[in-house]
Amino acid sequence: MVLRKRMMICFANVAKSLLLRSIVIFLILSGLSACAGGPSASKLSTMQDSHPKRPNIVLVLFEDMSPRVGAFGDPIAHTPNFDRIAKEGVRYTNVFTTSGVCAPSRAALISGRYQHTIGAQHMRTMAPAGGTGGGPQGYHAVPPPHVKAFPELLRRAGYYTSNNSKTDYQFGQPFTIWDTSEPGADWSGRAPDQPFFHMVSLFNTHESAIWPVDLEQTPSNAAFYGLVSRNRQAFATREARTDPSDIIVPPYLPDTPRVRRDIATHYDNIAHTDAALGLLYDRLDREGLLDRTIIIVSSDHGDGLPRMKRSLYDSGLHVPLAIRYPDGRDAGSINQDLISFVDLAPTILSWADVKRPPDLAGYDFDGPDRDPVRDYVFAAQDRMDFDPNWRRAVRDRRYKLIQNFMPDDPFFVPLAFRDVQPTMQELWHGLERKTLPDAASKLFLPIPAFQLYDTINDPHEVDNLIDDPEHVETRKRLNAVLENWLARFPDMSRIAEADMIEAMWPGGEQPATAPPSISDRQLGGRRMILLASETEGASIGYRIDQSSNRWNIYTEPFVVPQGVTVQAKAIRYGYAESEISSLDLKQ
Repeated sequence: MVLRKRMMICFANVAKSLLLRSIVIFLILSGLSACAGGPSASKLSTMQDSHPKRPNIVLVLFEDMSPRVGAFGDPIAHTPNFDRIAKEGVRYTNVFTTSGVCAPSRAALISGRYQHTIGAQHMRTMAPAGGTGGGPQGYHAVPPPHVKAFPELLRRAGYYTSNNSKTDYQFGQPFTIWDTSEPGADWSGRAPDQPFFHMVSLFNTHESAIWPVDLEQTPSNAAFYGLVSRNRQAFATREARTDPSDIIVPPYLPDTPRVRRDIATHYDNIAHTDAALGLLYDRLDREGLLDRTIIIVSSDHGDGLPRMKRSLYDSGLHVPLAIRYPDGRDAGSINQDLISFVDLAPTILSWADVKRPPDLAGYDFDGPDRDPVRDYVFAAQDRMDFDPNWRRAVRDRRYKLIQNFMPDDPFFVPLAFRDVQPTMQELWHGLERKTLPDAASKLFLPIPAFQLYDTINDPHEVDNLIDDPEHVETRKRLNAVLENWLARFPDMSRIAEADMIEAMWPGGEQPATAPPSISDRQLGGRRMILLASETEGASIGYRIDQSSNRWNIYTEPFVVPQGVTVQAKAIRYGYAESEISSLDLKQ
């Protein structure tokens, strides 16, 4: 009798324990998803409780702009809004992109990996063969399956992510990266108190915006002439505030009226675009978000002028960076640490209290567990349209070493897009007439295998010190650092582009992501939904009853009521999206 009583008590305790456990599991799973529209309020509340101080983060990128900013010491620039953010934040003065052209640079920024390590190095991957594209075919890069864009990692951790339409990642536009990505997208669709990451690209400083609005259409520029019409509309009210006579022409460009006009136009475009930054700042202020938002302002690479854009010189890689912290930390200060664009991903993830992937190439330069200060930054240049040359560079605080892997070719070769610009036409005309300055003439000669520059005494990088006996040790040191970097990271330019494409797109055809499977489990009067994809590395999105065009990102099983339809689709970066899978729970 005693034994039986004890057994009954034991079974009762076990049953009670299982019941409590089931209730807890049910409550947890019930909070994993709302019926539609994204994470439920209870899930977001749980995320916020575990990350009580996660900031909003806004990243603003000017296009094609070196540090032509008043706060960075440029006496001609008119940039009151950039200056205000710099005054209220920190000016980072030694920041370098990993490429001197937009798409490879943005691929590195968004992935936190050097572009040539994920197949995104050539400009541009999706340009079709022939025409303006110099590759074997148009294609999307296919990064390793574990590679995820850092905004997707933020989104998985509960952030609302938005982007005002420009992507240019070279591996397609995976729908799982952003909650919304389109012209005019913003953070307004987020749940109450949900932190957000918002990315803005300001196009009006782009290389093509320098083209004259009265440019005549010719057979050579016909493919791009629509941009001239766009300029007429975009700059109809732009003020011409920069006097061409005030321009300082760098020694590698001819000092002619057309060149001065182009540089002055670039300054005017910067001033015009700076006003858009002011509108964004004012909106954050008006909505009471400034004291909860980190604002980052930079550029995707250097100036959109010849020998600047598309190069590994500082004129193509050096960009301004100002960060305004919501607590006013270090306001007005200057930070001279070496920073690479691949450092933004781990730093932003650190601010958001999101664990960074172990293989990110960048350093966390400001998070709670910041990494040691860099000694070197690295950059890569690969095929530009029909120019197949590829180069690699390493820079410390003073010296830069560039290795050219096709040293018989000159720096300047015909490139249809670049050749539209009047400054480039002046260079071609000067070459023909033999009127170019020496530093410009060298750009049309076979380039040496190695170049070494003292960026302090020679900021324009025109005096190659590679054979200078006084710099033998500097060359050896930087060469060893560069070789070590090339050994540490896979370089996909070591194989022919056609072979790289074949490895990523067998037979030249884009692979497709497998449709996700949808399974469910009964859980009282509700259903627990589990999603999976057979494609390694695929990200999965889902929605309920098509109540929204936005696809929620899948991170773990979620619960829905009876009587709904669950839809899911998947994407691996570089692959085609899967077909949509559906599960009807109305039956």
